[in-house]
Amino acid sequence: MAENKTKPTGRSTTNFLKSIDDSQKRKDCQAIGGMMREITGKRAKMWGDTIVGFGEYHYKYESGREGDFLVTGYSPRKQNLSIYIMPGFSQYSALLAKLGKHKHSVSCLYIKQMSDIDGQVLYKLIERSVKDMRRLYKVK
Repeated sequence: MAENKTKPTGRSTTNFLKSIDDSQKRKDCQAIGGMMREITGKRAKMWGDTIVGFGEYHYKYESGREGDFLVTGYSPRKQNLSIYIMPGFSQYSALLAKLGKHKHSVSCLYIKQMSDIDGQVLYKLIERSVKDMRRLYKVK
C-alpha cells in the first residue's frame, strides 16, 4: 500500500513564511496561522514542502490504508491560499454563505486574500471543523 507523501518534515515554519515573496500573502498566512494555533493549542509544523499544519490525527480507511495527517492547516499557493478543513464542508453551509469570496473542494477552502472574506466567520469555520475532528478522531 502506498505511503502518504504528505507528512511532517521538521523544517522551520518561520523560515518557510519568510520565503513567501508576496508581503500581503505572508501577512494573511500569519493571520490564519494565528487563528489555527489559538484554536488547536498546537504549534505549527511543516507538512511536506508547502503546507503549514496544526494538530495531528490518525485515520484508517475500510480499505486498510491508514496514516496520520494534520487537523487543520494552510498553504500559500500561487493562485490562492488553501485552507484545510478536514471534515469537508457539507455541515458548514451556513458559515460558507457568510464567509465572502471563496471556492472550495472536498477539504480545501480557497481564498485570494483575507480582505475578500470575513475573518470572524473563517475563525468559526476553523473552530467548528477542529471540534468535529476531535469528536471523530483521536487527535494528537
